[in-house]
Amino acid sequence: MTRVPLRDVYRDIRAYDVDAARFSLELADNTSPYGTPPAVRDFLAGAPGVNLSRYPTTYSRPLRDALAAYIGVAPDEIMVGAGSDEILSSTFRALGSPGALVAHMHPTFVMTRVFAITNSLRVVPVGLTASYDADADALLASEADIIYLCAPNNPTGTPVQRATLDKVIDEARGLVMVDEAYAEFAGSNLAAKAPGRDGMLVLRTMSKAFGLAGIRLGFAVGERALIAELEKARGPYAVPALSEQVALVALQHDLPWIQDKVAEVCATRDRFVGGLHAAGYTTLPSAANFVLVPIPGAASVGAALREKGILVRHFEALPGLGDALRISVGLPYDMPRVLASLQECAPCR
Repeated sequence: MTRVPLRDVYRDIRAYDVDAARFSLELADNTSPYGTPPAVRDFLAGAPGVNLSRYPTTYSRPLRDALAAYIGVAPDEIMVGAGSDEILSSTFRALGSPGALVAHMHPTFVMTRVFAITNSLRVVPVGLTASYDADADALLASEADIIYLCAPNNPTGTPVQRATLDKVIDEARGLVMVDEAYAEFAGSNLAAKAPGRDGMLVLRTMSKAFGLAGIRLGFAVGERALIAELEKARGPYAVPALSEQVALVALQHDLPWIQDKVAEVCATRDRFVGGLHAAGYTTLPSAANFVLVPIPGAASVGAALREKGILVRHFEALPGLGDALRISVGLPYDMPRVLASLQECAPCR
């Protein structure tokens, strides 16, 4: 068996295998600064009657019912998994035969490449346009079996324009996967349209806007026949019983609170961007809960910020961008400290 060449990818991932509790500000993972939703906190504090000696529901039907109501589709048009990562890998496993081509935006979510290669697929990175949109023509020219779009994109935070999405979905020869991990911050819901678009699968997560990264809950939306095929690759009992119950509580009781916090994050993001611009930094336009700041020597700047108790994500030599820091949006009163610390570590000249 030929080993898959993932040394460089996992080197980058392991570089962030750190104890986040050591930092007073953890702004590297794009999770919610407001923590666990209140009804979920109450549920967990009340010693819930989840029987952990039994398997969870086979395919999480109660949770799929609740997610279907949230998105606006039918339960059979949804699949859930242990994070959208698992669904991404399951999709590659179910629909990509060995050697098949996966084309993806570059840069984009790093695990796309990891899961493609570990499932014996070949990857075709396609650079972004000058406006940081996905390059529809180049993606289609790859004639890939699967095209992956992240909308808004990670790590840039930039949206994928609707005309770009439509062109790729309408003209692709195979499956188009749209990762909407940051949909709530962008005010989008492409997932609602996925069942009616042939060859389109939308991924969503409860790790970002919902503040539930710890339960590892993701879901996919698409045509019934497509979802049925993906569930064969995912298998039964994928979502732990406690995770399923927590997700249900959040969907049934915490949506107004979550929507309010999303609005606060977006407002904080915009103020932070304004402060960065006033201080002389440039940023990419963000439709997510983080901001990408191109900055020379980002690795050393990130290390200097860690010394100040602030953990952010650095990137080196991003295509078309160079070095950059990706800074998650924290609480409103934390971001002035981040800006002041950045100015100390990497003052604009």
